[in-house]
Amino acid sequence: MPHTATVDTVLAHVEAGFDQSVERLQELLRIKSISTDPAFAEDCKAAAQWLVDDLTACGFEVATHLTPGHPIVVAHDRDGTDPHVLFYGHYDVQPVDPLDLWDTDPFVPQVKTIANGTRVITGRGASDDKGQLMTFIEACRAWRHVVGKLPVRVSILLEGEEESGGKNLPAFIEANMQELKADIALVCDTDMWDRQTPCVTTMLRGFVGEEITIFCANRDLHSGTYGGAARNPNQILAEIIASLHDADGRVALEGFYDDVAELPKNVKEQWRGLGFDENAFLAGAGLSLPAGERDRSVLELLWGRPTCEINGIFGGYTGEGFKTVIPARASAKISFRLVSNMDPRNIRDTFRAHVRARIPADCSVTFTDHGGSPALTVPSGGALLNKALAALTREWGKPAVIIGDGGSIPVGGEFKRILGMDTLFIGCAQNDDLIHSPNEKYDLTNFHKGIRSWVRLLDAFVQ
Repeated sequence: MPHTATVDTVLAHVEAGFDQSVERLQELLRIKSISTDPAFAEDCKAAAQWLVDDLTACGFEVATHLTPGHPIVVAHDRDGTDPHVLFYGHYDVQPVDPLDLWDTDPFVPQVKTIANGTRVITGRGASDDKGQLMTFIEACRAWRHVVGKLPVRVSILLEGEEESGGKNLPAFIEANMQELKADIALVCDTDMWDRQTPCVTTMLRGFVGEEITIFCANRDLHSGTYGGAARNPNQILAEIIASLHDADGRVALEGFYDDVAELPKNVKEQWRGLGFDENAFLAGAGLSLPAGERDRSVLELLWGRPTCEINGIFGGYTGEGFKTVIPARASAKISFRLVSNMDPRNIRDTFRAHVRARIPADCSVTFTDHGGSPALTVPSGGALLNKALAALTREWGKPAVIIGDGGSIPVGGEFKRILGMDTLFIGCAQNDDLIHSPNEKYDLTNFHKGIRSWVRLLDAFVQ
């Protein structure tokens, strides 16, 4: 049960200091921590140092760990009781291009009212993930100020390469297993179910990314001179892409569904109870008919079924005007979203075998690995999950729900693989926050109630 009087006092402190919380978030948003561009390496270091200083001011023991990429920040507060929670966030952000589509400078955060009357804070990273990670830090700050300690033992892991692949994080976790091991991991990099309904995401799809390049002639050829006699890699690529799905929308790789289980009946019923409007979801993207496997609901296709998507195709002349050329090469970027029990390595191997079998003898193919991670499912009956749902319900005044997510957050899989630890994904973002896009924003109500939610969650986790 929550310690009502203490929690109310901490929440009152959050209210009194909210303007200062917004100012601290603005300070962090001004740092241009774009991880994928080497030109911003010093800015990434500056963001890590800002967090070190801020967490130290909150009473944490903090250390910066250098990696071959950007620094990782680890902080501990060991004064609380069990359970021990590990909070994860990332301080790096996406590039801002195209800059001309931003209403204001992406690194000069603004607090303003947008067209629908919502008060927001704008800037790159406002929602993904600086605003979200600061909800947790601000909750910890309030607990430390009012009570002098946190209700539970807390460790914090903040990385600076999530937006550029996070390639150095798994090795870091493996090298620091004893320090990072906890009872549960907490990740805030997710959305609410709708504007008023909090949620815990317990299912995330895995990922495999592949790029293929098909080579035929030793140079681009004139289509009048060689057309009809020379292999065209664009045609080979098109035939391979066409072979990836059958007429019913199923992925046609051999054995692709061997490890795919049907969703439990109670999960399907729970998803039906969410009131998801399939037509409105598709209409928002200018569509009206679902693709993919037939006789599946849209939520099931998004959360509970694997996919194969063609993300990019390029080959030959694509400039202005026309050029009658048979290209020497053609390429495609193809991704797979995976569900529980599917092995990313097996899917990659199966896909490559499928492609190789369709390459003519006088042509060749190369593959580029663009990462992979397994799907993640959190057991639905866990005590900490139930406590989290109850705490979120108290704060938002609407029953918190359990949802899935069609995307991938690889760190959850790494926590499970390396540390044997489940992850609760609890975020307060909205699906219109324009993350990765111009004019990214975070609703001030969500920043405010996100802080309040973590105040309640930390107390609720006490055993």
